Amino acid sequence: MVAVVISEKALIAQIRRMAKTAASRAVTTGIGDDCGVLRTLPRRGQQTDTLVTTDFTLEGTHFRRDWHSAESVGHRCLARGLSDIAAMGGEPVAAFLSLALPRDLPQSWVGRFARSLIGLAERYGVTLAGGDTAESPNGILADIVVVGTVPKGNAVLRSRARPGDHLYVSGELGGSAAAVWIMRKEMLKKSKRKLNPREYSRHFFPEPRIELGRVLREKGLASAMIDTSDGLSTDLAHICEESGVGAELREESVPRASVGKPSRKVDLQFALHGGEDYELLFTAPPGKRIPSRIAGVPITQIGQITRGRKIFLRNRDGVGYELRPQGWEHFRK
Repeated sequence: MVAVVISEKALIAQIRRMAKTAASRAVTTGIGDDCGVLRTLPRRGQQTDTLVTTDFTLEGTHFRRDWHSAESVGHRCLARGLSDIAAMGGEPVAAFLSLALPRDLPQSWVGRFARSLIGLAERYGVTLAGGDTAESPNGILADIVVVGTVPKGNAVLRSRARPGDHLYVSGELGGSAAAVWIMRKEMLKKSKRKLNPREYSRHFFPEPRIELGRVLREKGLASAMIDTSDGLSTDLAHICEESGVGAELREESVPRASVGKPSRKVDLQFALHGGEDYELLFTAPPGKRIPSRIAGVPITQIGQITRGRKIFLRNRDGVGYELRPQGWEHFRK
């Protein structure tokens, strides 16, 4: 094992070369100064609002080095922030990455992490414009800040769902949680089996729904929106709480992911409560026609918004029960 022996200055210079900060018109000054300088560019003559989001990626909480490759960790680190921008209907512009690394971390791991993160950034026109580095006494810590733009006053918020709105979700749910469950089971068996990232891509390499979020915002289709980072039950509860409404879901309509080989549908509980799928959950007024696919992504109507403050799940026979948030929540006892 080759430990990190290059200096902080050399590490920043290496990442700076990878990031190619001069490539973006919106980032006038990138890595190399005390601050990144962003110039917000009007789109089609419109004024814009700036979106800012931040997310931690912590070893032992969000990933394990024996489960996740450096490429997966780098991709997921940025995908988390990009998904937040997508949930507002925004366009990502720049990212800032702060890294705390153990002294004995192989330099090759850091390089693979950075190349994967920057590769995803380049696909979405995002410039890595700055950040910070430090030595960590315990594990890898990565903090990503993503900056985006949206036409002034047009950000899609969580707080605008209304009774009677239909409830939709993109893609399929539960694939990421199923992967984690399988890896934990293999660990308990002391197995060295590793999951194929292609078969469980929604966990290892999730795709942020940037284009979908933009279309929903541009066409005025979504009244409220959130990404499914914490799980359907928890993220729907966020919409309901912010909008002062309730919801009713149809059990048979919740789209469950297919995983593994041979492919099989995940258990309903994973689809309801598993997080890190990074799909978009949104509401739309009943008069809006929502296509079955938008930007190449399947869209499924799974229920509707109600006047009450509770969320109910009904099965095929019409029998319902209250669905409480059971997705991811830090500090839960």
